[in-house]
Amino acid sequence: MHVRATTRDDLTAVDALLARSYPKLLKSDYPPSVLVTALPLISRAQPALLTSGTYYLVETDGRRLLGAGGWSRDRQMHQRGHIRHVVTDFTATRRGVGRRLLRHVLAEAQAAGIRDMECWSTFTAEPFYRAMGFETLGPIDVPLQPGITFPAIRMKQRLL
Repeated sequence: MHVRATTRDDLTAVDALLARSYPKLLKSDYPPSVLVTALPLISRAQPALLTSGTYYLVETDGRRLLGAGGWSRDRQMHQRGHIRHVVTDFTATRRGVGRRLLRHVLAEAQAAGIRDMECWSTFTAEPFYRAMGFETLGPIDVPLQPGITFPAIRMKQRLL
């Protein structure tokens, strides 16, 4: 299992990973009324993120895509970063994929001068982020489009 930065050529593979995994992973923690509006919006790869240099894939040696995710710098507070669009293939959960990815993301962000990392976690992933050292701050409604929000948990971690 290895981690590498994404390129524009990874768009289709990340799109497919998000589309097949988010519905399965989030189903038990969100009502259908939330998923029917949110999934079409959150289950799409973001081209600008894939070419940012701070978004990564976790692959097997055979190039099977197991996970994706990254970070971005806060535009106003330059020592703050944000965890971005993290997903693990629903068939590979609890096998160290997310842990490997997040350790890489946090190390890269810290090397780039990030001191505080914020995460808007799904309800599903909150225990994972807590186990990785994030502190729960409370609920947040993430705006997706006018009139559509996604309930999440705001979390943070101080990078040393």
